[in-house]
Amino acid sequence: MAETEIVEIGFKGGQVIAVRLTEAKLKELRKALEKPEGFADVETKGGTIAVALSEVSFIRTDPPVQAVGFSG
Repeated sequence: MAETEIVEIGFKGGQVIAVRLTEAKLKELRKALEKPEGFADVETKGGTIAVALSEVSFIRTDPPVQAVGFSG
């Protein structure tokens, strides 16, 4: 299974959603935002979200933490 990372998508007006995306899906979203017209279906780990591209103001990524050993 492809590794996912948490991506926050911020919209005009202040709303933010956090989703888990694979690197490939994040690249697709970034490509769609180069010409922000219409909607893009973003396939996340939890389902598909239709994003109004003209309303997106930022994308923030938070790569998964790489740890070795036990945490407690």
